Amino acid sequence: MGSVNIRPVHSRRDLKRFVKVPFGLHRDQPQWVAPLIFERMEFLNREKNPYFEHAEAEYFLAERDGEAVGRITVQVDQRWDEYQGGSDAMFGFFETANDPEVAAALLGAATEWARDKGRARLLGPMDFTTNDEIGILIEGYERRPMILEPWHPPYYRELIEAEGFGKEMDVQMWELQFGDLKEGESFDPSIHAAAEKALRDEGIMIRNMRKRDMAGEVRRFMDVYNEAWGDNWGFVPITDAEVEFQAKNLKQVIDEDWTYMAEKDGEVVGAALTLPDINQVMARLNGRLLPFGWLKFLLGKRKVDQCRVFALGVKHDYRHSGVAAGLYLKHLEEAAVPGGIVGGEMGWILETNGPMNRAMEGMGGRVVKKYRIFEKALGDF
Repeated sequence: MGSVNIRPVHSRRDLKRFVKVPFGLHRDQPQWVAPLIFERMEFLNREKNPYFEHAEAEYFLAERDGEAVGRITVQVDQRWDEYQGGSDAMFGFFETANDPEVAAALLGAATEWARDKGRARLLGPMDFTTNDEIGILIEGYERRPMILEPWHPPYYRELIEAEGFGKEMDVQMWELQFGDLKEGESFDPSIHAAAEKALRDEGIMIRNMRKRDMAGEVRRFMDVYNEAWGDNWGFVPITDAEVEFQAKNLKQVIDEDWTYMAEKDGEVVGAALTLPDINQVMARLNGRLLPFGWLKFLLGKRKVDQCRVFALGVKHDYRHSGVAAGLYLKHLEEAAVPGGIVGGEMGWILETNGPMNRAMEGMGGRVVKKYRIFEKALGDF
């Protein structure tokens, strides 16, 4: 075999090769779900993604004998510096053949770029921020990823650790099959009591998001999101432009029956964004909606029976009012409707987030996947 060549992505043709790297690496893996090529092209487009209003990045392709065998991004984000401090660079979109030479070359290229920017640590993967897809899968390889989750083979972890990276943070996916949750059995009855208190004594009203007012609902949701997650490790508030960019992509996926706002006196104080697991459909499309993918997608959506609780949060002043419990119970009520979604996964939840992990345990959940974010001081390379 020839030597590994690392080169930056310069053209649209290069970018498409970058996007399609995992198609070649994982095509024989039944768990992997191909992303939509056009959506990934748009997300990585520096002129379209508002992430680049406050960040810069380089994309690298790894080639051997003319074949793309790996990829990586490396980025510096002004908002990360502002809210998280330090002097970090992040790497993301990491994909590699099972070859230590390829992994070393990719991480080496990211390291050199970050050093040239004066960075002291390399952290990741983040695609591009903690509001996007994060981490390397370290548990749950046998399970298909849900919407907005990556899948990686076990050797990814091994190759990254071989380059001297250590654990920075693990995030967890909890499985909840709603039909199995019965008060007094796997379901902690105190959750019911807290929910009833919120609705009866605190005057909290829980309603569905209104798709016809998507722009306004997204703004209200992001007010909760940016406050509720503000104290979490790695959190960087999402900008209005980024909200609009993401909402456009999710509009075709969001189901009003599974998105909730908790209000008190007209103020939104809590919210839950739960997404149907369209990966159940995407697995059949191989990254393309044309010529017949749209039909498969529309027909397949009716058969989706799992979901991902993507985000659930409550404003600080209402964290002990039972709002979260009320949102949990709304999911159970919706799951009782015949022929619909019967369960799913919740996360990512930081391993250090005690209240959320205890709540998942109290609802009879179990951790089914873990993702790891790695870090290494650049001076150690």
